[in-house]
Amino acid sequence: MDKCIVEKCLLYPYLLWVAFNVVPVAIASCMVAFGAPVAAGSGIPQIKCYLNGVKVPHVVRFKTLVVKALGVICSVGGGLTVGKEGPMIHSGAIIAAGISQGRSTTFKRDFKLFSYFRTDHEKRDFVSAGAAAGVSAAFGAPVGGVLFSLEEGASFWNQSLVWNIFFCSMISSFTLNVVLSLTTSAGQAGELSYPGLLNFGKFASVVYQVWEMPIFLMMGALGGLTGAVFNYTNRKLTVFRMRKIHRKWLQVLEAMLVSAMTCTVGFFMIYLLNDCHSLAANPIDYPLQFFCADGDYSAIATMVFQTPEASVKSLFHDPYGSFSPLSLSVFCFLYFWLACWTYGLQVPSGLFIPMLLIGAAWGRLCGMLMYYLWPELGIDPGKYALVGAAAQLGGCVRMTISLTVILIEACGNVTFGLPLMLVLMMAKWVGDFFNEGIYDMHIVLQRVPFLEWEAPPLSHNIFAKEVMSHPVVTLREIEKVSNIVDILRHETHNGFPVVDEYDPDHTDGVQFGRFRGLILRSQLTVLLQNKMFSPSGKLSEARHRVCLQDFRDAYPRFNPINQINVSVNEQEYWMDLRPFMNIAPHGMSQEASLPRIFQLFRAIGLRHVVILNGRNQVIGIVTRKDLARYRVWHHGGLMGMEELHISER
Repeated sequence: MDKCIVEKCLLYPYLLWVAFNVVPVAIASCMVAFGAPVAAGSGIPQIKCYLNGVKVPHVVRFKTLVVKALGVICSVGGGLTVGKEGPMIHSGAIIAAGISQGRSTTFKRDFKLFSYFRTDHEKRDFVSAGAAAGVSAAFGAPVGGVLFSLEEGASFWNQSLVWNIFFCSMISSFTLNVVLSLTTSAGQAGELSYPGLLNFGKFASVVYQVWEMPIFLMMGALGGLTGAVFNYTNRKLTVFRMRKIHRKWLQVLEAMLVSAMTCTVGFFMIYLLNDCHSLAANPIDYPLQFFCADGDYSAIATMVFQTPEASVKSLFHDPYGSFSPLSLSVFCFLYFWLACWTYGLQVPSGLFIPMLLIGAAWGRLCGMLMYYLWPELGIDPGKYALVGAAAQLGGCVRMTISLTVILIEACGNVTFGLPLMLVLMMAKWVGDFFNEGIYDMHIVLQRVPFLEWEAPPLSHNIFAKEVMSHPVVTLREIEKVSNIVDILRHETHNGFPVVDEYDPDHTDGVQFGRFRGLILRSQLTVLLQNKMFSPSGKLSEARHRVCLQDFRDAYPRFNPINQINVSVNEQEYWMDLRPFMNIAPHGMSQEASLPRIFQLFRAIGLRHVVILNGRNQVIGIVTRKDLARYRVWHHGGLMGMEELHISER
């Protein structure tokens, strides 16, 4: 590089830099686009959906974990404006889901362990703990991990789950400490002084004054505004990608283009910005000289080439005068738009570190301005960098409680709790005035029937008979096998009400029999696979017997109906559903309000509720899709409710 600076052949190191970045990014993008598309992004929106009760395909598969882990190494190593913290949360959730099953369906190995946990409810609890463990390992914040699962993840919460998740987070932090003490050159075996992979350093000597609180609030408002701009722009880019860049080779090509553009922007910043500082005045670990004189180093080159985590730490702790205002301004502006372009590519990518780095850059600019205006106050720019980082991240993701605790645990100064909380709340209020958080925005774009914490506030006059799906596919208590097979082949529903006093050939199309119970699609496939039918329908005449373990062994990948062999003669047999159906499922009156139905779904994690008339007859069924039709919109301080069209596909 020094030789090319003298001989003016900078094109060669530039092309070499581009090649070293584009190749790993291309590998990461190919793994995601052709191997596991669900591994793209941070994975937090997908985990939120899973914990909300939505079964996102392949989100906790072993292949997704492999692509996620290897892909984030390549995307971070390729110099993209991404972080590894979000993918760590997704990876922790996948590991927890795999442990809860005690087997691997990918390798077709059953270790006969933890079969009790092979249910949707138990698996969700494990995924909640895994997500918290990922936060704990990434930020060294076990308490923040618990609160993250509560605020952003788990829909179904109880006291025992809190203790289980907290214990998991503590073990994750302890394990990381032990591993880092053995592998870090500066550490000693058993020295547990490495709380997380991301460490902001200690702010022990930094204090804040009462007169600074309004400034912090204004910075929070600025963070909410810039976060809203980021989310709006990223939403437009995501919609464009969904419409135009849906071919896999185009997705890989876009990732390579963004990688090359990132290198180009970094190269021109180093070449055009003269931000040289003396090594004697500010010694750093890895100085880069580039176009500076001997004994000096380039601050902007250091920002570009060191890890984003190290850059955040430098902005927090380097003394006043370590960065020029012009360099920070240009870096902040360009990095903002690069991060906006990068998030949504077909590569594993986290959003925490880019937002922290952008916020720390403009926050330090605010601190430098304060120091310039009132030098006698001895203001520390690093304090304002921390506030700016919190404001930018909070304005983008709109988290408050968990993010406050995560930042407190990461910086090691609990006295910063009040200003951080105020800044994050202000950033959320200002950002929510314009749009929603980045994760919620991507959930909406993916058309997932995600249920919020509360029902739409304007829905009290909407009733179950207006929300329910109609007509209903029902089964009789003793049903013909051919009817069951035909229903499973032509219907995609997950649950079927079981009724009596109902003749499908003579129905009025309004009611579908007296409600007796509910049976799931997965139960019917297991019963058909085990030949639980007979010519008369009597269970004692069936050739096989099933028990609870048979259903647990088949979970979660139940065989589809086209893989179950039922002969022509067997289709004339009858199956008694009464011993296997849920005889006390949740049902509601047709006069129940939408908020009441919503609370039942959200609190218990239901997927369907049967709607009954006054004579206990089935007249409809409400699913998550029916509830997801009703959404609240916010714009410019106004609010309203709209009913969306949900396709049957």
